[in-house]
Amino acid sequence: MGKLLARAMRKTSLAQVRHVRPVAPGAARGTVADVYRQVVDDFGMLAPPIALHSPAPPALAASWLMLRETLLTAGPGERAAREAVAAAVSHGNRCPYCVEVHGATLTGLVGRAGAPAVVDRGAGGLTDPRLRDLAAWAEASGSPDPARRPPPPFPAARSAGLIGVAVTFHYLNRMVNVFLTDSPLPALPPAARGGARRAAAGLFGALARPDRPPGRSLALLPPAAAPPDLAWAAGSPLIADALARAARAIDECAATAAPEPVRRLVGDRLAHAGEGTPGPVGRSELDALVAPLDPAQRPAARLALLVTLASYQVTDRLIGEVRAAGHDDAALVALCAWASLAAARQAGGRLHEDLRRAGGGQPSISGEDTPTAAPPSWD
Repeated sequence: MGKLLARAMRKTSLAQVRHVRPVAPGAARGTVADVYRQVVDDFGMLAPPIALHSPAPPALAASWLMLRETLLTAGPGERAAREAVAAAVSHGNRCPYCVEVHGATLTGLVGRAGAPAVVDRGAGGLTDPRLRDLAAWAEASGSPDPARRPPPPFPAARSAGLIGVAVTFHYLNRMVNVFLTDSPLPALPPAARGGARRAAAGLFGALARPDRPPGRSLALLPPAAAPPDLAWAAGSPLIADALARAARAIDECAATAAPEPVRRLVGDRLAHAGEGTPGPVGRSELDALVAPLDPAQRPAARLALLVTLASYQVTDRLIGEVRAAGHDDAALVALCAWASLAAARQAGGRLHEDLRRAGGGQPSISGEDTPTAAPPSWD
């Protein structure tokens, strides 16, 4: 069944993308072709969470740098831990697509005895106590309330890789919630879903085992200075370099799609996020937040705010309003990428402060690069 599943996923991968038209592999040129080639080399297929970015090539390259250099280059002993973080962050962000993929990958790596119900239960579905503690930390990593975030269950020497994965998935979950369907698996009757999940675990686990040489993706984007909010990555020059390049690329490609007043509004809302885990956001709340802006900028601001706060609530109606205000495929991807990364970078900063409070201090360079509730309806 694994071969059948792989064949079906390869054929339908781009059909999972919503709201924008991804670049077809046969039409890919330049940066898009270079990224696609690396993705297929490392995954064995064109992964939709990366391909959805293709209308905006700098965001495409940035998303691949973040994913590859934080997750895929981890050595055999570390990959399961980072997959646990990816699955748990995705569970906390209500991203069923990423939970399905990375829960299956984790199951394929550690066996069903170690991860029997991670897809459905998040951290609570892990039986290995070390993975469970790590997943509990990751699942709560999006909360702005320090009391809801457990202390990091790892030493500072591992922090760049683990926080890097958490930041990457705070970014990717938001993009996937907006632009992909809910599951990577083919539509099947309930009785067949268990078999498909077992096949996915075998397939994704096998794809995760080979070593990937670190740094291959860096040449896709020019070097960039690391901004202060990426200080948590200091323990890994590779991850710091990849995230700095990605952050600048997304900032630059979103310069028009996310104008300065929209950025200021989103930044202010993130800086003053209320205590507790973010929940559903109502239309009236968004309308009140964007009211001070020029009417032409309000649709983009509504979408950017919702992407940062509750991306699982983005609707066709909201996307249509942004389209009507002049955003084409490239601008839509760039706007959402900027908002997603703004939220992810803030989460990384909080996790870095948690590490410092727990006594981890500034991470030292220590071999990190060595492979070792229903939302309201608006319509």
